[in-house]
Amino acid sequence: MIQNEDVQLGRSQKGQVTQKLKFYQEEHRRLTVLFNITRNISTELKLDKLLYILMDEVKKALKADRCTVFILDKEKNELWSKVAHGEAEIKFDRHLGIAGYVATTGDILNIPDAYSDQRFNRDIDKQTGYHTKNMLTFPMRNKRGEIIGVFQVLNKYEGAFTKEDEQLLGAISTISATQIENAQLYEEQKKTFDSFIETLASTIDARDPLTAGHSKRIAKYADCIAQEMNILPNRREIIRYAALLHDYGKIAIRDAVLTKRGRLTVEEYSHVKEHPAYTQSILEKINFSGDYTSIPFIAGAHHEKMDGTGYPKGLIGEDIPIESRILAVADVFDALTSRRHYRNRMELEKVIGFLEENSGTHFDHNCINAFKKVKLDRILLILEDDSADFIDHADLSLLGQYNILELLDRQNGKARDAEDRLLSMTFNKYYNKTYANVSY
Repeated sequence: MIQNEDVQLGRSQKGQVTQKLKFYQEEHRRLTVLFNITRNISTELKLDKLLYILMDEVKKALKADRCTVFILDKEKNELWSKVAHGEAEIKFDRHLGIAGYVATTGDILNIPDAYSDQRFNRDIDKQTGYHTKNMLTFPMRNKRGEIIGVFQVLNKYEGAFTKEDEQLLGAISTISATQIENAQLYEEQKKTFDSFIETLASTIDARDPLTAGHSKRIAKYADCIAQEMNILPNRREIIRYAALLHDYGKIAIRDAVLTKRGRLTVEEYSHVKEHPAYTQSILEKINFSGDYTSIPFIAGAHHEKMDGTGYPKGLIGEDIPIESRILAVADVFDALTSRRHYRNRMELEKVIGFLEENSGTHFDHNCINAFKKVKLDRILLILEDDSADFIDHADLSLLGQYNILELLDRQNGKARDAEDRLLSMTFNKYYNKTYANVSY
């Protein structure tokens, strides 16, 4: 009898140890999840990317099939999500559906059978072909206790969502709310900064209408080159700002020289050549921070040449920032392909020929090679930015299949077939403005 009691006591103690072990294992998993999420989102300030990270982390943590993060737009009184597993952008009135109910009431809804709940909108499943089994919808609150969004997790792999899942999602929600608000604030500040940069760039256009749009076009050409060179997005953003501001130093050039339509004297040309130095000097007075501190130098070096014969500093080769080397190619391409009242565009073959002839001396050959890989539809949309409405979508589709190099190769081929002729004719009718019923 005593032995049986001892055996039962031993089993009971062993069971308690097993339960404690499971508890500690689950707690360890929970803390690991929270640590990983905190680490992964703490430095992410781009809202779209942040939402993707959160969705994937929550989906993995709760062992579910899908997750969507809805953000509350108080001004429009809407819930929206730019990203969602399996779906495109979603936007609807904040009072609609289960997500709207949670956003309005602040309640947590753990629904083990979605189709048995009258608040569930079955039409969404019909439209998407997805079958929702169970769902956990949780409000996201900021530090002031205000609801700023909703987490919605669908179809747990094993059974329904548990109380432990609710607790874990609650902790994730608290962590996420702060970073989402930081990302929203960053986006607002970035919009303000973009507007400021574009306003500065427009002041040059206002002084010299003949070159209006030059800086914006260079920014687009430079981004095309940067993408072909696999330059990271944050550096591409710096290139864009430097491109928009690269000619800002012309604000210090005398009007009589800047707007002169005839040939410049030696003294006048020397004065114009001072504008890159002025650009760097003026931009250095702006409080750029982080990686943006390189913008003044990049913008001020767009007239430097690989062989050291450029200006204002006579930099050589690798001493010239790669971003400035990209701007140099974009700048000259735009200058040669922009229409003026006194001349038409230079033929594309001659433009690329000029770039190639000066490869290694004036230009970085890697930048030229990357530029020749840019698709023709992108080039055309930049060239014809002011008359894009006249471009036929079918023509864009055709041009999107070829790059600059392929066009030139096909134009120069001795045995040109119908496809080559169609490609050449399609591009040139816009490049040379030969299509009818349009006046300029």
